[in-house]
Amino acid sequence: MATELTMLAWAMLLGFVYIFAASAVVTHERGMKWNASARDAPDVPLSPLAGRLKRAQANFFETFPFFAAAVIAVVVAGRSNETTVLAAQVYFWARVVYLPLYAAGVPYVRSLVWVVSIVAIFKLVFALL
Repeated sequence: MATELTMLAWAMLLGFVYIFAASAVVTHERGMKWNASARDAPDVPLSPLAGRLKRAQANFFETFPFFAAAVIAVVVAGRSNETTVLAAQVYFWARVVYLPLYAAGVPYVRSLVWVVSIVAIFKLVFALL
């Protein structure tokens, strides 16, 4: 199997880490009854940590579709090479690093890591052109 597809599989699992990190903290704050409810009542504001984890999760799901599409297109088009392998690996590891940076509220470095993940996606896309 292409390394890019392996990194895609790992990135899918990482997406669940983002979901579970945010949902665990929010459920801890709001309780199991809230978690099991239909959530029709207005939400109580989240703590800074829970809010950061929810925003990190949203950010992951803003970039992941582009990464997934680029990886699949690279493999299907037979454009896989050392650059695309590295780009897929860089995207994954940047997103691994991004979550704790965002959770800790680290400015600038978090944004730099985000830029690295976006550049990795562009590298995959440029391999198709």
